[in-house]
Amino acid sequence: MRVAIIGGGVAGLAAAYELEKKRIQYTLFEAAPRLGGVINSEIVGGAVLELGPDSFLSEKPQAAELARELGLGGELVGSNDEERKTFIVVKNRLIPLPDGLMFLIPTKLIPTMTTRLFSWGTKLRMGMELLHPPRKTDGRDESVAELVRRHYGKEAVERLADPLLSGIYGGDSSQLSAQTVLPKLVEMEREHGSLTRGMLASYAKMRKAMKARAVSAGPSAVGGGQAGKGAGAAPRTIFTTLKGGMSQLTSAIVAKLNPANLRVRTPVASVEPTGAGWIVRTGSAEAGPAAEQTFDAVILATPAWAAGKLLERVDAQLAAELTAVTYSSSVTVNLVYDDEAALKLPEGFGFLVPASEGRSMLACTFVHRKFLGRTPEGKAVLRAFLGGMRGEALLAESDAHLIATVKRELKEILGIAAAPTAERVTRWSRSMAQYSVGHNARKARIAERAAKLKGLYLAGNAYDGIGISDCIRLGKKAAGEIASSN
Repeated sequence: MRVAIIGGGVAGLAAAYELEKKRIQYTLFEAAPRLGGVINSEIVGGAVLELGPDSFLSEKPQAAELARELGLGGELVGSNDEERKTFIVVKNRLIPLPDGLMFLIPTKLIPTMTTRLFSWGTKLRMGMELLHPPRKTDGRDESVAELVRRHYGKEAVERLADPLLSGIYGGDSSQLSAQTVLPKLVEMEREHGSLTRGMLASYAKMRKAMKARAVSAGPSAVGGGQAGKGAGAAPRTIFTTLKGGMSQLTSAIVAKLNPANLRVRTPVASVEPTGAGWIVRTGSAEAGPAAEQTFDAVILATPAWAAGKLLERVDAQLAAELTAVTYSSSVTVNLVYDDEAALKLPEGFGFLVPASEGRSMLACTFVHRKFLGRTPEGKAVLRAFLGGMRGEALLAESDAHLIATVKRELKEILGIAAAPTAERVTRWSRSMAQYSVGHNARKARIAERAAKLKGLYLAGNAYDGIGISDCIRLGKKAAGEIASSN
């Protein structure tokens, strides 16, 4: 059994690692000069700078499990949730998200009524939302903006849904699928009608389950045990990263792989099914013009648009479905400051910027606050995000222009006049899949067409989750299916 893995991001690396463990022969092809995809870290003056994603969701276990398997368990760092506070920019003012807000859903009356984030009309609508009856649906998908607007109004979309989802997906809530992005809220509406009542019921159920687990664990689970502290344990943090940067994870995977099986700077020109498997043609300087090899199976761990291009002559319908998955681009600007105190930053993790503010920045993270121990004492790292679905043109701007833009907006919003001691600009073109309305149906059509092509497997952030853990899961799944069919 010989397997070709096309794409050297974390999904492709996870697939290669699984095949390596199972002693299945593989070759990994990556067009770029380095492996790891959008995961890329740099250490500047002792400060960890994330040029791509800075962490993964703790509730999805795949990334942390893989890190521990690779011997990185001691390097895992949870977010500093005790000081977690996120602000929304409204007319150059930083307004904190109200207490009791569970993602998009207000669950506490007083904080919701006293926040300056919403007008009194929106607050009244949020209170009346409790009266929503269960909603019968015909299975039709709708945008996140439609769902939120129906329950809480236009202002909640502009000042809550849009900035939050832009920060996660770099996307537009009027385009993102509610069924795919917020399936729990869709189910809550179906069952409870009111999203607020549904969220409160879900939270109560979770608390009851946690209490039951603590009781079943016995007295040792309460009051200060070690490994399984139960009710006495600190709550799990929302985000997890690695002390030396997220690149520790991908570097550790690469260290476990046979270097002879890795081909960087090797773009794949085409794939073609044959009776004996798949022909993979490359056209790099290392492989020679139009070099080709035959494999029993192929894992396409690329963006969907790249997979679609490779499959145009194999299955035009499948290729069309893949290229229909839209992607957003992003720019990350890291700024390092030597004197945190001089910045006079508000307490919290950072802020989000609604599109209605007309700014280039989508969000800014106070990295040294979000993850402790990765920035030297007294220094500060601010990480700004630009681009997204509305800011694609910014990728063509020079580094100097982008840095100047971020500095100007930080001065206008935060009053920062100090000059950073280090600056890094990173562009990620068409890197973040957008789960637009109808994504679940498209995903099913893609799976159905791909299943008809023996030996073809798809992995990456275009299908069933955009996070690092999701990509790891899908990469390992593809490798596992190949191993079970062998």
